[in-house]
Amino acid sequence: MGAIKKERNTVKTLVTGATGFIGSTIARQLLEAGKDVRVIYRNNSDTGNIDDLDVEKVKGDIQDGDSIRKALKGCDTLYHVAAYFAHWSLNRKLFYDINVEGTKTILGQALVQGMEKVVYTSTSNTIGSHGAGNYVDETAEFNGWKTGDHYAISKYLAENEAKKLCEKGLPLVIVNPTLVIGVRDIKPTPSGAMIVDIVNRDMPGYIDGAINVIDVKDVACGHLLAAEKGRIGERYILGNENITVKHFFDLVGKISGVAPPRLRLPYPIALLLGHVFEFGARLTKKPPVVSASQVIIGNMGEHFDNSKAVNELGLPLTPIEKTVADTIQWFKENGYIKKK
Repeated sequence: MGAIKKERNTVKTLVTGATGFIGSTIARQLLEAGKDVRVIYRNNSDTGNIDDLDVEKVKGDIQDGDSIRKALKGCDTLYHVAAYFAHWSLNRKLFYDINVEGTKTILGQALVQGMEKVVYTSTSNTIGSHGAGNYVDETAEFNGWKTGDHYAISKYLAENEAKKLCEKGLPLVIVNPTLVIGVRDIKPTPSGAMIVDIVNRDMPGYIDGAINVIDVKDVACGHLLAAEKGRIGERYILGNENITVKHFFDLVGKISGVAPPRLRLPYPIALLLGHVFEFGARLTKKPPVVSASQVIIGNMGEHFDNSKAVNELGLPLTPIEKTVADTIQWFKENGYIKKK
């Protein structure tokens, strides 16, 4: 496949985390919009998601001030997407080193260098889990301390650091994606892995939980719209459909032609399984099928009101059935799903 090429502008846009799921989709949409894109990536990054993109690639690390200064030079817009996204890790310190300290470093440099607009990718986890049917908006308070989810906690702390820099003059807009699924989820992320596990029949059961799901392409578009229309200092929930965990599992099963998990796991049993899976993950060095913190968050329930992003930004909303179908097809074509 040939590289995606666009006519160059004189000023660049920097995307961190561009080798990842959301970041690479943002980079693609920026190119389609005619932007001159620069991406920063680490030496050990899998660049499969950007190998076909006509972007300027520079090696660096968001925790390294020198490489960040160089990467930001000549840029007027920053999309800070890079994060350590997992709900379990052998090294919990990584969540805080990358998500908190790394964010402070790059956003601090963006302030010094006078960026015209900065879009910071947070997460709906920082808004909290307030129960099924409680369609909370951006004003809801974080309630995730007791979940033990270091991703959610570290992103909440990082968002607070970002707000402090905004108060000092950083032209910052924060976006809070919900559960994101879609094509090119090469890792895959925890949300993508959930779909793979359902289709591969590796998911033992489900709990009575609540989630909000959105297409990665809509999330990427929401980032570009935030840079264009977002109000400085505001945050925007990038979410689409509020559904139950069972409904989502059933939808994945229906579209894939695979019977979804039928066993409804009582919360105490599901939580115990989460801890058992984590114990096994310490031995195998592979992520657990589900972590204890994911069970806790899912049980608490996450439904959101996306009207601010829809009304102020014009956030597009792809039908979730199409998104699930596209996601499953991509996983099949790329060998993540076992052949029947």
